[in-house]
Amino acid sequence: MKFGVVIFPGSNCDRDLIETLSNISKEPVVELWHKDTDLKGVDFVFLPGGFSYGDYLRSGAIAKLSPIMQSVKEHAAKGGYVMGICNGFQILCESGLLPGALLHNTSRQFICKNVYLKPVALDLKITNRLKPEQVLSIPIAHGEGNYYADAATLKSIEDNNQVLFRYCDKDGQINDAANPNGSANNIAGICNDGRNVFGMMPHPERCFADYLHNTDGKAIFESIVTEVGSLV
Repeated sequence: MKFGVVIFPGSNCDRDLIETLSNISKEPVVELWHKDTDLKGVDFVFLPGGFSYGDYLRSGAIAKLSPIMQSVKEHAAKGGYVMGICNGFQILCESGLLPGALLHNTSRQFICKNVYLKPVALDLKITNRLKPEQVLSIPIAHGEGNYYADAATLKSIEDNNQVLFRYCDKDGQINDAANPNGSANNIAGICNDGRNVFGMMPHPERCFADYLHNTDGKAIFESIVTEVGSLV
């Protein structure tokens, strides 16, 4: 299994992702520059968090025009795996690889803190090591994390079991008080209907090791390495 991380101008979580993936997979991780079009034979493409192109216009609106994104779209269309975290999730929505959009937080403030997540779809490549009632503590750091989709799209996502995670409280209860940004249905992450493109606002790469004083994100990456790796 060969992993690649796309680096845009303004990415600031690329090193975190590279460190996490190389640590868990024990394999080198390929750095993919946004101006290139060659994915260098990677099986799984990651779009990291940060502020691509300074988040001008809308978060991800300029990054979607980077040359490498056409290759990422082609990779996904062939069934290749793609995952976007935070700004990467925003880029995937702007690119049309995932439905919906990420709007400004309802508080109109940038939020940086640990939140609680409950996994929903457990049969996916990034969730197969998680348990149904498990509650994860994962950091968020965003100003535009409010997931929005029109009623028809939202119903389709829910009916097709495309929700990855929902914001919850420490006891796993899903309610408005546990929703940090106003996301529809407390959605913290989704996948496409092909189940090979994934996006989430929280940062599991920031909580994968003991030295980070939180390892709740590790199971997500172990799911990717174990399950996807076994299929290649």
